[in-house]
Amino acid sequence: MSLHNELTAVQHCLDDLVRTVGRLERTLAQLREADTAADPLGPAGHTAPVDGVITITDAPYDTTLWTDSDDEGLGVRGRRAP
Repeated sequence: MSLHNELTAVQHCLDDLVRTVGRLERTLAQLREADTAADPLGPAGHTAPVDGVITITDAPYDTTLWTDSDDEGLGVRGRRAP
C-alpha cells in the first residue's frame, strides 16, 4: 500500500470518528435536556442554593466518614507522628 493510500485511509477513519463524536455529543445534549426537564431539583436531587448561600448545620459530623483518614502531615489516627 502506498503512502498516499494509507493517508487517505487514515483521513477516512478520522472523518468517521469526527462524525461519530458529533452524534454522541448531540445524543448527550438531548439526554441532559431530557434529564433536567424531568428533574426540577437538579442533577444531585437538591434544590439550587439561593443566591449562592450554602447552609451548614451545627450537627456533629459522622465520625465514620473519617475512618482510615490521615491527619494532614501527622499520619494515621492512633499512631504517633513521625
